Amino acid sequence: MLKIWGRINSTNVKKVVWAAEELGMPFERIDAGRQFGVVGTPEYRALNPNGLVPTIEDDGFVLWESNAIMRYLASKAGAESLYPSALQARAEVERWLDWQATTLQPGLSPAFHGLIRTPAAERNPAAIEAARQKTETLLSILEARLSVSRFVAGEAFTLADIAVGCSVHLWLNLELPRVAYPHIEAWYAALRQRAGTAGVLTLPLS
Repeated sequence: MLKIWGRINSTNVKKVVWAAEELGMPFERIDAGRQFGVVGTPEYRALNPNGLVPTIEDDGFVLWESNAIMRYLASKAGAESLYPSALQARAEVERWLDWQATTLQPGLSPAFHGLIRTPAAERNPAAIEAARQKTETLLSILEARLSVSRFVAGEAFTLADIAVGCSVHLWLNLELPRVAYPHIEAWYAALRQRAGTAGVLTLPLS
């Protein structure tokens, strides 16, 4: 059975769990990271030298990096709908996977960590505000995309929606002023109706 190491309150672990649920893949999730420890042990570092989550083991094959894991699982399942093989359709998915990992998530992370994982007395309001402004700019790109496309990478639900959706979940559940983006909000509401989001997008931030 597929094993997934990682705490479910991690955005990157959420992506992998949601993908596995969408693919109908049975899995065992093992709590690891932050309050659960594990990631600093020699045994875990032998699997993932970064000491981060998630990591998977699939019939002896070990893989880390959440978006790479999602691509692997979808490819193994032959899930053309989630991860198309056609060159241009796949490039569209890849573009948004990269954008989520390298641009959107790093942009909003200071606000998330500042408001959720930092005691009130230790918060840096300027850093939180800078992250808020940066994220609003980034989400205007997503809003424009969703104004002409049902899903992030086109008219079908793909891995791109899982990755971007997990980041947007953070953003929409932070207690801070936000610009109203109706297309993003409608898309996010539709994502939450999917069975695979149970226990992923239904959890409070922590």
